[in-house]
Amino acid sequence: MQVSVSPEKQKARAQLRKKLREARRSLPDEQHENAAQCIATQLNTLPFVKTATTVAGYLVNDGEVNLKYYIESTWQLSHKKFALPVLHPVCKGHLLFLSYTPDSLLINNKYNIEEPVLSCEAVIPVTQCDVILMPLVGFDASGNRLGMGGGYYDRTLSFTQRKLNTQSALNQHTPKLVGIAHDVQEVDALPTAPWDVPLNAIVTPSRTLIFTKP
Repeated sequence: MQVSVSPEKQKARAQLRKKLREARRSLPDEQHENAAQCIATQLNTLPFVKTATTVAGYLVNDGEVNLKYYIESTWQLSHKKFALPVLHPVCKGHLLFLSYTPDSLLINNKYNIEEPVLSCEAVIPVTQCDVILMPLVGFDASGNRLGMGGGYYDRTLSFTQRKLNTQSALNQHTPKLVGIAHDVQEVDALPTAPWDVPLNAIVTPSRTLIFTKP
């Protein structure tokens, strides 16, 4: 079934996206550095993140919270794997997740964002990720996420919203989805779209919000 949003809501989302991107980019370097440290501390104390064996995340771009300290902490644990998203070479508009280690070779994709060089041996199926740390442009206290507008995460993770009406679906592992953001990116209420995938949690430098998804 095809879904859409009104032109008015599309305009509101675009305007909000521009405003919030400017807000996070304008934060001073010292605040970005502090945010990176605080986020690492918060993630390392969040129970379902601590017990996860495979965590996917992202490399910083466009003023996002830098995950560098958290990534480094996972590399120090032999039982933990870290993965990064890669633009899917076949399924347009979707993401693949590849293992990321200190030895991984990186290239810039078409959006000038670093990602691992594609290797079949390094692919980690999304259903094998215990937690996915997602960048966002804006969020609200209800767990809604506004992304960059490309829809890559929403398409890739749409399976998490399907009704579990078959035995195979019941047996399918669903990752916990965690939005990562600066506090300045919070708004009272986001103009949502039907394809938006809600989050299990949002972590900012100052707090962690936990949501119960249906």
